[in-house]
Amino acid sequence: MDLDIQCAEMDPSRWAELLPTMKSCKTIRLDDCNLSSSNCKDLSSIIHENPSLTELKLNNNELGDAGIEYLCKGLLTPGCSLQKLWLQNCNLTSASCETLCSVLCAQPSLTELHVSDNKLETPGVKVLCQGLMNPNCKLQKLQLEYCELTGDVVEALNAALQAKPTLKELSLSNNTLGDTAVKQLCRGLVESNCDLELLHLENCGITSDSCREIGAVLSSKSSLIDLAVGDNKIGDSGVALLCQGLLHPNCKIQKLWLWDCDLTSASCKDLSRVFSTKETLLEVSVVDNNLQDAGMEMLCEALKDPKANLQELWVRECGLTTACCKAVSSVLSVNKHLQILHMSENKLGNAGVEILCEGLLHPNCNIHSLWLGNCNITAACCATLVKVMVTKECLKELDLSYNCLEDEGVKKLCEGVRNPNCKLQHLILYDVYWSTEVENEISELEESRPEVKIIS
Repeated sequence: MDLDIQCAEMDPSRWAELLPTMKSCKTIRLDDCNLSSSNCKDLSSIIHENPSLTELKLNNNELGDAGIEYLCKGLLTPGCSLQKLWLQNCNLTSASCETLCSVLCAQPSLTELHVSDNKLETPGVKVLCQGLMNPNCKLQKLQLEYCELTGDVVEALNAALQAKPTLKELSLSNNTLGDTAVKQLCRGLVESNCDLELLHLENCGITSDSCREIGAVLSSKSSLIDLAVGDNKIGDSGVALLCQGLLHPNCKIQKLWLWDCDLTSASCKDLSRVFSTKETLLEVSVVDNNLQDAGMEMLCEALKDPKANLQELWVRECGLTTACCKAVSSVLSVNKHLQILHMSENKLGNAGVEILCEGLLHPNCNIHSLWLGNCNITAACCATLVKVMVTKECLKELDLSYNCLEDEGVKKLCEGVRNPNCKLQHLILYDVYWSTEVENEISELEESRPEVKIIS
């Protein structure tokens, strides 16, 4: 039995009603429920009395250090079997880390700790690392994003990585680490026995100076399948160094996020080699990089290679125009693996989308999710999009937000949704404006086809 309540005001009477239910739940999720430290007293008792509870999510509540102290009393009881604990944005400080450290030392059942968006700071996380080094600690996932950490934290993290081969996921995004610390962290990872699978270092003040060391992690740790270094100014030279690691035979990367990294079309030459040779690679984001049509055409040529197994590609806001759509359409007609394509915020225009639809209609195309928000589309290409909607049963999600479709275009889309051959589940139309007449038509359509969600 699970309890899942989000974004609800939890008044005392409602809370009292829920307490008996919680005593038999395996998962309790109470995100954004206006909970405070006083609720943690009750939750501590629940943890103590309910040995079947394995997952507790309390994100976005003002629990504070006092609340965590109460909570940890329950977590420290011998009967506690909690495996996953989420405390993101709970107004915690470094004072909570002493208490959480004692839990890490005492509870081998705990495998996930998510404490992002709390002002733990470097001294607090150093204390947490002491808990990680305890032989009883079996933590596998540690999330420390937005915790106001500096480069000084890396020495403690490296010591923990050396002592804790069980750790699989480490998220340090949105902390001011800098190149020196990231290089130190990477050297520690290479030297450790830790089989890390996920490393997130987005917005950590990294430049190309760190990329050789990150590349060394990629080439030495075949366990690493998920790397996120978005929102760092690594540039084309940095990506060239990363690709050396990505192309190493030991590298088994599956997910690579390089959004807003100051890349140009020059990076696409290196990335193309990765796309066409790294068969493990399934998901790539290069959002908000100035790749332009020339860069996209290089990526498309690589995606036509039989060894390319990419399933998800994010190229939103990459300076693309109608000119690259023929190359993308060609990929869609030959690549059976690609399922999710994000092309929003590019000036493709009606002509570009018409060309894309040629590839989308090809029998080889297996696209499940297509995002074309703010692509300068009008009602003129909606008839062709409807043809895709009713022909391609694999298409489950279509985003046409922020386009000037007007009543004419939205009516055509409604006709498509009404067709029994259309298997669409989500039609996303944020900031697309229509009349009251069309609003009534959409309401009727939602009643007749409740399995389709029109999101606006």
